[in-house]
Amino acid sequence: MVPARLVVTNLLKKLTAYKALDGDGYILGVTKLKTICKGKRHESTKCFSFLVAFICRTLLPMKGEVMFGIVHRVLRTGVFLKSGPMELVYLSAQKMPNYHLVDEGNPLFLSNDLSRIEEGVVIRFVVLATRWRQMNCDISVLASIEGDSLGPVATAGLDGFEL
Repeated sequence: MVPARLVVTNLLKKLTAYKALDGDGYILGVTKLKTICKGKRHESTKCFSFLVAFICRTLLPMKGEVMFGIVHRVLRTGVFLKSGPMELVYLSAQKMPNYHLVDEGNPLFLSNDLSRIEEGVVIRFVVLATRWRQMNCDISVLASIEGDSLGPVATAGLDGFEL
């Protein structure tokens, strides 16, 4: 008889090995364990396997969804954002209307109204497209700030703001 605690511990370890699952997105956390079926022993390996049913919170970005991200890399062609567990959110310079690259010292994008997009800035963006990347088990996102209420977000006084 294998203790349920051991089964749950191994389940959680296995889930953390996956960045995301195709069609389900990123697993943020297990909220409820429904059932653990009786284990089946494999004679050849002398290991047990268990069918486990659980409920969990997931994050699956969808086209048209508005999200927040923090700029972590600025390139000539655009910026990369981190948003929760997603580390591949790309905002192309073509999808930043009225912003132009300033490549003196630390590169940044500056708008006509002098708002800046640089490392550490929080951006409100809309998801244009997503792509499942099988090799890395993650989801890449193409973003845009074309539209109302999108772009850099004022975070005055929010030390340690984390998404």
